[in-house]
Amino acid sequence: MVQCEMCGKETNSPNTVKIEGAELQVCDECAEFGTEVKTQQSSTSTKYSTGSSGSSSSSGSTSGSTGGASGSSSSRSSGGGGRRRDMFDEMDEVAQDYDNRIRSARESAGLSQEDLAKKLNEKASLIRKLEHGEVLPSDDVQRKLERELGIDLSAGSTPDEDTEWEGGSASGEYTLGDVVERKD
Repeated sequence: MVQCEMCGKETNSPNTVKIEGAELQVCDECAEFGTEVKTQQSSTSTKYSTGSSGSSSSSGSTSGSTGGASGSSSSRSSGGGGRRRDMFDEMDEVAQDYDNRIRSARESAGLSQEDLAKKLNEKASLIRKLEHGEVLPSDDVQRKLERELGIDLSAGSTPDEDTEWEGGSASGEYTLGDVVERKD
């Protein structure tokens, strides 16, 4: 018997599902929280079921009707095989120095925190917290700031961030030894 990786319950036939980007072996009850992973016998690549292509569970059919079908059609149009993209593949990360970018752009525009807050229809306390790095901007606030100040707050916008990593093996992967700084 195998133990469910979510609830710990013993199960004879675990289901392989993708939950928030991770593939887990789960029991039948926990399988409704993710997307079933189906493997093809003719190749080693995996396909992820959207629930609308043959799943008889009620939770699978509701996930298929809430946008799963549109996600699978976009993956088909992107070039054929491979894996289905999940929601984390398309998320942009906020840059680590977002607070400095916001502050310098606001100051160069000659705006006070209160003036910027009024233009964005947000509270001045939110602008203050953003500039102090206390909170991350929501997607909506990030778009407003980028549009109003003419800046980019996404992590991939500065090429210097990727150049600080110089280690790595021949296969392009990093090991713990590439990252750790010894304090002898």
